[in-house]
Amino acid sequence: MRTNVALPMYAVIPADVEALWLALRERLAESRIVENNLPLRWPDDLLVHWQDPTLLLSQTCGYPLVTRLPDVQLIGCFHYAAPGCEGIHYRSVLVAREADPGTTLADFRHRRVICNSADSQSGYNALRMVVAPLSQQGHFFETVLFSGSHRQSLLAVQQGTADIAAIDCVTFALLQRHSPQTIRQLKIIGQTPATPGLPLITGPETSATALATLRDALRQIANSPEYYHLRAPLLINGFSEVDRQQYDVILQWQQCAADIGVREL
Repeated sequence: MRTNVALPMYAVIPADVEALWLALRERLAESRIVENNLPLRWPDDLLVHWQDPTLLLSQTCGYPLVTRLPDVQLIGCFHYAAPGCEGIHYRSVLVAREADPGTTLADFRHRRVICNSADSQSGYNALRMVVAPLSQQGHFFETVLFSGSHRQSLLAVQQGTADIAAIDCVTFALLQRHSPQTIRQLKIIGQTPATPGLPLITGPETSATALATLRDALRQIANSPEYYHLRAPLLINGFSEVDRQQYDVILQWQQCAADIGVREL
């Protein structure tokens, strides 16, 4: 029985994610997919966790999915009740200090950008795509910094060590609700186009029966009124099955930027 389960991507309040898992675990245990005491993991190395062939359930970013995770199976994608979300789709918001005179992305030419990581769809690839048409000789920003997380990127912009960041709109909305000091004195000056959101995945060895059970359980958690109190703090308001072809747009964005001469920020 597979025991590798984590939901690491939107854990602004980890206790809220744990509560959702307990409800999901109860449903999966009824079908004997998991033991009824299986804990949720909080892996330090997400790539190793996602590549575990015995993985039962996790959530990844679309960019690692299409570039580094060819063997995982897609379960589906949550819908989120956050500004910038439409069904399974989400965007990045472009965030700067309120006191900064810049009001559009073009105003941040030769400024300092901070990204959570170079393999992030929301914090890097989406931003690379929207700055590419504004670039000169393959460059737009003067300095590119990396923070390790969207929360740390926002802190760097607040403190003035960076000028702009692209932030997953779900993360931004969760922080706005649960940790408003994180976005204090910041403003949104733009947004990226939408792409399919962060997919829920399982390992290559998960059976078709287990995959169907996971989808049924996630659909019920995401739609049934009895679970509203658990999903509302996480802004979850639906679930859809997805396939890999829907995420091809991420590689298309990477190629569009490369065609203009922008291979990295």
